[in-house]
Amino acid sequence: MIVALAGGVGGAKLAVGLAAVLPPEELTIVVNTGDDFEHLGFTICPDLDTVMYTLAHANNMKTGWGRAGEGWRFMQEMRRLGGPDWFQLGDRDLAVHVLRREALARGLPLSQVTQDLCSRFGVRHAVVPMSDTPVRTRVKTASGELAFQDYFVRLRCAPRVSGFRFAGVRKACVPPALSRVMRGRVDAVVVCPSNPYVSVAPITSVPAIGAWLRQRKFPVIAVSPIIGGAAVKGPAAKMMRELGAKPDALAVARHYGGAVDCWVIDEQDAPLAAAIKRLGKRVVVTRTLMTHRRDSATLARRVLRAAKNNE
Repeated sequence: MIVALAGGVGGAKLAVGLAAVLPPEELTIVVNTGDDFEHLGFTICPDLDTVMYTLAHANNMKTGWGRAGEGWRFMQEMRRLGGPDWFQLGDRDLAVHVLRREALARGLPLSQVTQDLCSRFGVRHAVVPMSDTPVRTRVKTASGELAFQDYFVRLRCAPRVSGFRFAGVRKACVPPALSRVMRGRVDAVVVCPSNPYVSVAPITSVPAIGAWLRQRKFPVIAVSPIIGGAAVKGPAAKMMRELGAKPDALAVARHYGGAVDCWVIDEQDAPLAAAIKRLGKRVVVTRTLMTHRRDSATLARRVLRAAKNNE
């Protein structure tokens, strides 16, 4: 069993690669829900949907988020009527939010709703939210604390970041399917190239998940989300600079510390390999940029080799 921790586009891309080379019974993808929020009466789950759409080959390849072949008549009418239009909900995407709202209103847990939606999209691998109860990322800035989507979408990551808080995380309820995986045999945990602060940290901050990782008897393999001093997508590099860290693979390795045993870094960052090794980490240098699905599968195989062979 391989457990992948994923959030955002980078997480979804590696999840696709892992799903391409592992059968469903050997992979569980644990997805960040700190980005979730309530909007227009819906519970929006951006990372869960990005992972689901990408696994289903239904994602928008150009934006990295949302549905392929999307329409925008709903948003156009919302704008015409003077409603909030800062968060884009496409016509096809909207159907998912309607079904999720209806299921949650009937009392189904988020993990069951996610499983049902993934099944309808033909996704066979397990996609599990990190918590069945709400956890909401709050971004600390000089102007005060912001809800994550206000910071990320409405304000386009402009405010300077000084820290993060995960509201509700202490009472987070790990889904039953994930609890079963954590009690069973796990061969490795793969930390996908997701934002360390707002995609991975919410997952590892869930008390049960954090304790499980600290007591691990399996290796944790992480793929750096920073390539050549920049994030492929998203504000990770900007956040690192504002928090006083140099945006590079070495700083990411220092940030995770003892939580990661082996680092997979891009060829561009090969000069940093020796410094990461001096932190007591194993290092694999390879191409980590995933432009096509075949890149995702190639990287996944390399990550799994590192986990299996302890190279």
